[in-house]
Amino acid sequence: MSARVLIAGAGPTGLTLAIDLARRGIDLRIVDRAATPFAGSRGDGIQPRTLEVFDDLGVLDAVLAAGSPMPLIRIHLGGEPVAERRMSEMCDPTPAVPYPNPWVLGQSDTERLLRARLADFGVAVEFGTAVADFAQDAEGVTVTLAGPAGIETARVAYLVGADGGASAVRRTLGVAFAGTTDESIRMLLGDVTATGLDHEFGYWFAPADAPAEGISLTPLPGGALFQFATPLSRDAEPTRELLQRRLEQVSGRADIVLAEPVWSTVWRPNLRLAERFRVGRVLLAGDAAHVHPPTGGQGMNTGIQDAYNLGWKLAAALDGDDRPLDSYEPERRGVALQVLGLSSELLTRHLAGREDALERGPQTRQLGITYRSPADNGALTAGDRAPDAPLRRGDGTVVRLFDLFRGPHATRLSFGTPVTTAAEPGIRAYSIVEPGRQVATGQLVAVDGHAFAAYAATAGTEVLVRPDGHLAWRRQR
Repeated sequence: MSARVLIAGAGPTGLTLAIDLARRGIDLRIVDRAATPFAGSRGDGIQPRTLEVFDDLGVLDAVLAAGSPMPLIRIHLGGEPVAERRMSEMCDPTPAVPYPNPWVLGQSDTERLLRARLADFGVAVEFGTAVADFAQDAEGVTVTLAGPAGIETARVAYLVGADGGASAVRRTLGVAFAGTTDESIRMLLGDVTATGLDHEFGYWFAPADAPAEGISLTPLPGGALFQFATPLSRDAEPTRELLQRRLEQVSGRADIVLAEPVWSTVWRPNLRLAERFRVGRVLLAGDAAHVHPPTGGQGMNTGIQDAYNLGWKLAAALDGDDRPLDSYEPERRGVALQVLGLSSELLTRHLAGREDALERGPQTRQLGITYRSPADNGALTAGDRAPDAPLRRGDGTVVRLFDLFRGPHATRLSFGTPVTTAAEPGIRAYSIVEPGRQVATGQLVAVDGHAFAAYAATAGTEVLVRPDGHLAWRRQR
């Protein structure tokens, strides 16, 4: 068995999972049926929780350097400027939430940075290679691959389908993909240059009596491209000429000239959720498990969260402990169901032409994702995201909780008391004391008490933070 895990699909979901497994020293292969990497913006909104994932995986600095904040959008109705607003209200960082605002970066650029990070571990994507068939048994999965060199048979312990909404892995499994596709609504999406517009701003041009029938142009970082979106009638051909005419009609301007789109696609409202996320040793993640409208910028981010949840659980299963992997489907399918509801609501607002159609509330930032029991209404408990906070070492230098969490391990925090038991394999243990306390060897001081406040901790509180940054348990000794 040359690789222990085979990942089908090298989009953001598959690449995130590959990085998480590779940093754990797990042999893997990642294949993609496309002959070359995807080139286009598509999922260009990176939510705050995803930025935290990228921090842990060592790719955040590159993403921040390549991207930009959400732009201010200039709204024009009936050819007249009427307002300026952002999709998300800007928030200041806090000790608990260091990256509170969404970030903009075209999906192909995000994938490029993820591939570069994966290469740091000596792993490369095998493009032009597709999963043609597979069969599983109690010990592993036998996969038939069709690649540039012909047909190949690979034997792996686990197969993960991150191969998109038309997933060959899901179809071969026979897993139902319940939901709807509204064929009556078509949207033309793509990337284009637009002379006559200031690239520092986004734009929404629409008729005064039909705000939903307009065209949006959102600047993409790293060049002169805008991502565009506009309704497309059933019989219309998606051409540059059509796009140019449509822009002139809704803007009342002839000075904005669009070039030939460098990437475009026709999109239909598609809301679907896989009946199962796991069948034995085969698992589904990202668009293979759930597809969303682009409203709210949730699809790519939810797939990345799938991968981040799955990586440490696959590692545990490969190490002989299947229990964490059993929680993958219930945890992530529940979240995907909630996100589908949110995306659907935002789409309904847009189609109705509501004034708040462009606004994305706090729930879209995915910082509130929790795996807690529905019956558990306590503040900060098992399943919740573990907050960040600053700490001070005995030598006066400052470290963050996220610095302690970074890596493939779990983390045990003991508040107000020394660590009394040795950490188990795969767990790093730290003792945190309140400001003003004498610091013993190995202890950390909660700067201004932020760590105690973030975890509602008192002396004797202990928490275990899972490798994916969610609480495994919280207890009082």
